[in-house]
Amino acid sequence: MPWWSWVLIWTVLVLGLVGMLAYFGWSLFRKVMAAAREAGALLEKTAILSERSDDMRYTEFHSAIFDDPDELRARREQDVADRRVARQARRDKRVRRAKILVKADALRFSDLGKRT
Repeated sequence: MPWWSWVLIWTVLVLGLVGMLAYFGWSLFRKVMAAAREAGALLEKTAILSERSDDMRYTEFHSAIFDDPDELRARREQDVADRRVARQARRDKRVRRAKILVKADALRFSDLGKRT
């Protein structure tokens, strides 16, 4: 085998290695850039969560043992009345939705009953 064939083989091998390293380098660069973008998004989300964390903290527990019983009774009756109003509003909404469904035009679906 002549000497120039070894030079050609090694040149091809070195060029292949350089090409492979360039490809892997480019791939690694893209992955690092994508990770940096995701890290930036994560930092933005943590900033939002840290701003909202003050709202999520529990208030200090206050026992109602020493409060005025009439005030507690009035508050309880108001809560019950509020729940009753909310329940009636949900019921009215369901009834309205049901009436819309019941009043559907039957002639619109007449072709469904035909045999083909």
